[in-house]
Amino acid sequence: MDFANYTRRKTSTTHVGKLSIGSAYPIRIQTMANTSTNDIEGCVAQAMRCREAGAELLRYTTQGVREVESLRLIHELLQPRVDDSLPLVADVHFQANVADEAAKVVEKVRINPGNYIDPARKFKHIDYTDEEYAAELQRLRERFTAFLHICREHKTAVRLGVNHGSLSDRIMSRYGDTPAGMVESVMEFLRVAVDERFTDIVISIKASNTRVMVDTVRLLVRQMDREQMAFPLHLGVTEAGEGEDGRIKSAVGIGALLADGIGDTIRVSLSEAPEAEIPVARALRDYFADPQSPRYNGVGAMVTDGTVRYASEVDDRALFQLQAAAECGRLLWDNDAKLIELRNPHFSADELERLGKDILQAAGVMRYKTEFVSCPGCGRTLFGLEETIAAIKAAFREAEKTHPELRTLKIGIMGCIVNGPGEMADADYGYVGAARGKVSLYKNKTCIRMNIPQEQAVQTLIDYIVKE
Repeated sequence: MDFANYTRRKTSTTHVGKLSIGSAYPIRIQTMANTSTNDIEGCVAQAMRCREAGAELLRYTTQGVREVESLRLIHELLQPRVDDSLPLVADVHFQANVADEAAKVVEKVRINPGNYIDPARKFKHIDYTDEEYAAELQRLRERFTAFLHICREHKTAVRLGVNHGSLSDRIMSRYGDTPAGMVESVMEFLRVAVDERFTDIVISIKASNTRVMVDTVRLLVRQMDREQMAFPLHLGVTEAGEGEDGRIKSAVGIGALLADGIGDTIRVSLSEAPEAEIPVARALRDYFADPQSPRYNGVGAMVTDGTVRYASEVDDRALFQLQAAAECGRLLWDNDAKLIELRNPHFSADELERLGKDILQAAGVMRYKTEFVSCPGCGRTLFGLEETIAAIKAAFREAEKTHPELRTLKIGIMGCIVNGPGEMADADYGYVGAARGKVSLYKNKTCIRMNIPQEQAVQTLIDYIVKE
């Protein structure tokens, strides 16, 4: 493999406050606060920790106008401390009017094309005539154009953030749960932006399934090329989880696209404190962008006889995991490979075999243990995320001793009901925060138990699964 020929895809420049994003600039690193946006002091303190760790953008959940006012106060308190060099991003779902107000306060507003003008998903098929569908697009155009005018007036950038699990019923009814549907979901908005000559846009298309995420971003790039667009792209594997599994899964998806030269900003979505995400993102960025990286000094991967082979002498365990995952995922998919052979003199054969299996599972090629898909947490989260995930994993490990079939499952752990059922996407079962101390359980996207006490929820879920 000729690593010397690695180049980034050329993209236009988007201005987010004082920060510039695009291929003419370094790949930017961002994260999302998990404090309540209305906890002003907590948000400011966490922002400073994230900034010190290396974050270049920081996003906050923005459910309503109260959170917009909180963001204004957070912004005012942060400005003198960071010299206005840490742009804030409002994350808005379901309420277009809140996006309007947020655009007057922060440097960037994220809207989700799946719920910007469309109602909350009911997962129902709707048969649209061409005329009815065109009318929906006209409604989208009128509302989004008004928002762009506000953003232009206040010099506010826009992120169009599509998630696999939150496509609108309208898109799902015409395109299905497909990469094509995800791409069209964002292209509808981009065409309006182009017509309005609004250029300060960043796009993200995320999924918890790494293969879906990579295939969809590649498809989006081809579609933008056909329509002569070159907006910057933000990369991330949503609901990647935590610990080594979350890091490996993120590296598989993000690394595959960075290897293609795609990506202008990245976030590693871990179910941990946001400042813990930043070193992981920086390590991935540096592996592909730094000329001194091992990637450009004789370290490489190849495919022969359906096996990905990767050799390295990196002695840092965490770095080796990230780098191996970043290289191998793309080669597995693009060459239809099914096995991984890792070589590194600093680690035992058992460690290398385990890492290989973890990468294969993260890439969706095999499953040898229960897979947990968990959100990174935000101001909407209704329970202690890290301790809840630990308790769920421990309960499943114990149950697997007598019910090994549990190892074939994917379990979603979502902090709130707002996007939980949709964002679990292809999970077999889900554990979703419904209220303080209450949890709802799901099979696929169907609720099977509603508002049960949190202390009973894990065992109730396991009992339900093993009795089916």
